[in-house]
Amino acid sequence: MYGDGAANQGQLFEALNMAALWDLPAILVCENNHYGMGTAEWRAAKSPAYYKRGDYVPGLKVDGMDVFAVKQACKFAKEHALKNGPIILEMDTYRYHGHSMSDPGSTYRTRDEISGVRQERDPIERVRKLILAHDIATEKELKEIEKETRKVVDEESPMPDPSELFTNVYVKGFGVEACGADRKEVRATLP
Repeated sequence: MYGDGAANQGQLFEALNMAALWDLPAILVCENNHYGMGTAEWRAAKSPAYYKRGDYVPGLKVDGMDVFAVKQACKFAKEHALKNGPIILEMDTYRYHGHSMSDPGSTYRTRDEISGVRQERDPIERVRKLILAHDIATEKELKEIEKETRKVVDEESPMPDPSELFTNVYVKGFGVEACGADRKEVRATLP
């Protein structure tokens, strides 16, 4: 389960309720970037500590901008969910841009706020600094890794064929593909 804290909290807690009711080994993740569609979280939720709102389900607040904290929290959550049932992880993140063209993200926060978060909490920059501080790689090696990664993405991730546009969209008359427990692929046209 995934949701933007301020915008999709209702969906998250509906899923949380069902997971708790059925004692499912579920990990529910709430991405809290502190803004809904053009609204700060304090205007959208009386209690923005989403990880505490499960009442009957434990929760953790995790620095979602720290890859190591996320890895450890996910490991803990998996072990917990398999033994004890559902758990909620609130990933404290930040959104650098608005949600869309109609929400540029600049009317309800300052440029200084955005650049401050980018300088202090950016996850890629944090890992880069750690790698350099512990002499795992040099600046030159990191630049080469980035260059190679961009090349792979550009060469091996072409735009999908236009015929894929409606793949897995459930609309009458369009195709559907599914894979059952027997691992056989099923192709059909919806009535």
